[in-house]
Amino acid sequence: MNHNATSPTDAAAPKKGLLRRLYAWVLHWADTPYGTPALATMSFAESSFFPIPPDVLLVALCLGDRARAFRFAFWCSVASVLGGLAGYGIGAFFWDLESVQSFFFHYVFSEKTFADVTKLYEDWNFWIVFVAAFTPIPYKVITITAGVCGIGLPMFLVASIIGRSARFYLVAWALWRFGEPASRLLDKHLGWITTALAALGIGGFVALKYLV
Repeated sequence: MNHNATSPTDAAAPKKGLLRRLYAWVLHWADTPYGTPALATMSFAESSFFPIPPDVLLVALCLGDRARAFRFAFWCSVASVLGGLAGYGIGAFFWDLESVQSFFFHYVFSEKTFADVTKLYEDWNFWIVFVAAFTPIPYKVITITAGVCGIGLPMFLVASIIGRSARFYLVAWALWRFGEPASRLLDKHLGWITTALAALGIGGFVALKYLV
């Protein structure tokens, strides 16, 4: 047996360690005077390539100053939508460059994920953008593929603004209203909460379409 062979667990360990350090680095900004600019910068970057969701810093900032929770949510939403536009631009204008595709397929998302999302755009333009903007589905995949597929920019913007704002304001409201207990709940169940709410919203619109 080759004891020097690297197991899948060993190979994944450095990546997990890097993500943990990156997570800690994101959180440390909450204890500095630059928390809001850092939140906006990370929200912008996360919409196209950054791996850590801005909710991490948003929660920490809201807990540190609950009176400013909705202000934090505002800057988080605005920066994230602008970052989504940047991701759209990458897909629309730079995707044909081999170096761009290589970077994103290697570091951000897989070729299979990219192919799967482009197929979904054929039938679910608005809802794909909204659900990704509101739930833990990687928004960056959606913004770039929207540009590649030539999805209508006004529709993309509307879906992004609604989805991103609803998500971040929901987090801010919960922390403003309930504080630390809400933080523990969001940390454990944010994905399920936002996915369930998105499903209810989509179900309501579908029902209206066929009943009205």
